Amino acid sequence: MSNSVLSLASLSPGRDLEAYIQTINAFPVLSAEEERALTRRFYYDHDLEAARELVLCHMRFVVHLARSYGGYGLSQADLIQEGNVGLMKAVRRFDPEVGVRLVSFAVHWIRAEMHEFILRNWRIVKVATTKAQRKLFFNLRSKKNKLGWLNDAETRAIAHDLGVPPATVTQMEGRLASRDVAFDGYPDDDVGESPPAPAFYLEDTTSNPVDIVAEEDASRAASAHLAQAIKTLDERSRDIVESRWLRDDKQTLTELANRYGVSAERIRQLEQNAMKKLRKHMEVGEAA
Repeated sequence: MSNSVLSLASLSPGRDLEAYIQTINAFPVLSAEEERALTRRFYYDHDLEAARELVLCHMRFVVHLARSYGGYGLSQADLIQEGNVGLMKAVRRFDPEVGVRLVSFAVHWIRAEMHEFILRNWRIVKVATTKAQRKLFFNLRSKKNKLGWLNDAETRAIAHDLGVPPATVTQMEGRLASRDVAFDGYPDDDVGESPPAPAFYLEDTTSNPVDIVAEEDASRAASAHLAQAIKTLDERSRDIVESRWLRDDKQTLTELANRYGVSAERIRQLEQNAMKKLRKHMEVGEAA
């Protein structure tokens, strides 16, 4: 088949879905004999060209299944892409001697990939995590399309059909009815009409008024103690500390050494002695 030389990677439904569908519909539907020959070539001889041809000729079936999941608000192209992954897994695992057509075997793998994609993307928070919950999710959603909100009798009937407790059906119904809410709210929300976003319910531990006042008082007290401590220094030591640490245009040891006509090491010693006096004075002030 000349079309079979197409690379699977070049067939992407996300680029142009209509063109993609037209392309895959150009591949013929395989007869039972043609399919059996191809599956045997791949199963026994690991012929990758046979596997590629099997996938290409069954991609139309993936599109057909993807259309049945149109009510979830997800991209058809993405669903088809996920379904194609399931199709390729099915081709890889298919045993040609089981006596069934490939499409009958592949439907499980295709749906499994689509279901996983829907559950990952339909809600930010997963609505179903266990195998039983996933089964309930898809079965209940298909029934809800017909029933609307469930009464007690309908809940019990569905629970009986699906083999789960009625409370589980009610819980899943609530999850299906819920919707995602932006954590910080939406830009176009009317502040006066819309309910507060979830972010407003979180405690801001950095804005406790008591802590803020206490920190401001402590900062003012420390500044006052520092101002008093600096006054206890001699003029040269005070100038060195202020020039090195408290001014915008801070000076280096060398610059101060040139100003006072001493070595940079002497300036460093004077700075260290001044800092010791300041720390001692601050400790006494805080203790008082």
